Amino acid sequence: MLPLRPTGLRGVVLLGAHPDDIEIGAGGLMLALGERPGLRVHYVLLTGAPSRQEEARTAARAFLPAARLTMALHDLPDARLPAYWEAAKRIVNEAAARVEADLVVAPAPDDAHQDHRLLAELVPTAFRDAPVLQYEIPKWDGDLVRRNFYLPMDEEQVRRKVELLNVSYPSQKSRDWWDDEVFLGLARLRGTECRARYAEAFRCEKAVIQL
Repeated sequence: MLPLRPTGLRGVVLLGAHPDDIEIGAGGLMLALGERPGLRVHYVLLTGAPSRQEEARTAARAFLPAARLTMALHDLPDARLPAYWEAAKRIVNEAAARVEADLVVAPAPDDAHQDHRLLAELVPTAFRDAPVLQYEIPKWDGDLVRRNFYLPMDEEQVRRKVELLNVSYPSQKSRDWWDDEVFLGLARLRGTECRARYAEAFRCEKAVIQL
């Protein structure tokens, strides 16, 4: 495995279809990025009722305490994004125009949820000059597959991620899929795949190595 050390990051765009998507899929990465003072992070959601948007604001501030954070929270209909293709495309294009991104974080195109999948398909057409890390979200559909990019985490880091998920998104804690063991178990499995205790896993389809 070849380690990648993105020391030159200046701008990052985080995209999610729903509140909590980004934190579930990339909360550990957010915590690592959030330790970099002055890093510009633009956080974008396509759906969300006002109460859920407020949860997302809380989460973004908690996971990214030192970042220069901007947010674009939209209210397209949940579970209906394919019918709102033009609006979703406009949101993604606006995000690309707003930030000169060195890194983009978004869902994966092999995600079983139609909202996630649509967003994943739109991102590469708007962000052509930045690597895109595609995160995964555990779900009933069972769509977990092999990944090729890992962020190792120690026990303190992964438990901090889970703690902030629970604090930031109280509306989701009653759902049967929202479970500390689910989050920790997936992180432990992905850690095994990269010789770490825990890890987040991503897919990266295209990247340029600059030596």
